[in-house]
Amino acid sequence: MDEIEVVVGRIGKPHGLRGEVTVDVRTDEPERRFAAGTVLRAEPPPGSASPLRSVTVTGSRWHQSVLLLSLAELPDRNAAEAARGIVLHTTLAADERPEDPEEFYDHQLVGLRAEDLEGAELGTVTGLVHGAAQDLLGVRSLDGRDTLVPFVAALVPEVDLARGRVVIADRPGLVAPFIDED
Repeated sequence: MDEIEVVVGRIGKPHGLRGEVTVDVRTDEPERRFAAGTVLRAEPPPGSASPLRSVTVTGSRWHQSVLLLSLAELPDRNAAEAARGIVLHTTLAADERPEDPEEFYDHQLVGLRAEDLEGAELGTVTGLVHGAAQDLLGVRSLDGRDTLVPFVAALVPEVDLARGRVVIADRPGLVAPFIDED
């Protein structure tokens, strides 16, 4: 796999008369993903009449903690209104990493072996759930149960991409079942 496509945002309501739109940001690197000149794949919502399949960022700015985008394909408010709900995607190199070494892209974590502090296998990472308060690491345990582990340093002290594993400070009932559940 040389490249992977990720969602970076969703177009919201228009802002002003010149075609700016609000964006529901779905990336930790908005300055990087929405830089002027960036071309993003556009996925209109089901039932949309929008012909847009890609958009080019001409500008971005923050307004009261909301990201506003100017896109070459949206010259006015009417075009911006028609683009509402479009999901924006970008392509990453499979080996690309976030600028912060303590952050990870979802695709880097999926498939990693989950181990406890002693190195015993607990299961496999199946995905991430991005919550308002914190992210949750989805883990399929060895007995086939799907569990969610808060993705915080106290419970996930180590992510080792090179060795293909995450270390989980497991607690009874978190990934491994309670003793009386056997």
